Amino acid sequence: MSKPVGSVDFALVCRLNGLKATHQRMEIYRELAESNEHPDAGTIYMRLRKKMPSLSFDTVYRTLRVFEEKGIVAPAGISKDAQRYDAKMYEHQHFVCVKCGLIRDVLCEAFCGLKAPDSISEIGETHSVRVEFRGVCEKCSEKRAKEKK
Repeated sequence: MSKPVGSVDFALVCRLNGLKATHQRMEIYRELAESNEHPDAGTIYMRLRKKMPSLSFDTVYRTLRVFEEKGIVAPAGISKDAQRYDAKMYEHQHFVCVKCGLIRDVLCEAFCGLKAPDSISEIGETHSVRVEFRGVCEKCSEKRAKEKK
């Protein structure tokens, strides 16, 4: 798996997408890129507000939406609570725990490069194909096993 875009590269990515590489945008992206948790806007806001007291939740939320529209980040998994994000833009899959919501990256070459079936064109235009593994994580499995004892 490749490393996240660094601050110098991020500034270039912003310029190429017609965005200013502001301090707030760089910190929001850095927080997302350095996380393996695929956080939502609220989690990123809570982590950044101590070092950036003037940062608002609305700024984090709108920034992530703009990043998504520009293809700088991607939505990750389906959450009952809030949209979660992933800064890793190379092709990979996710494992999603249906109990606790944990999302972790998985790389399965067999699923890379999948194309949508031709019949999809009757429904609409496909922009991407994503594979998601859904199940119960090890921690939740262990918890359930202890509860059964």
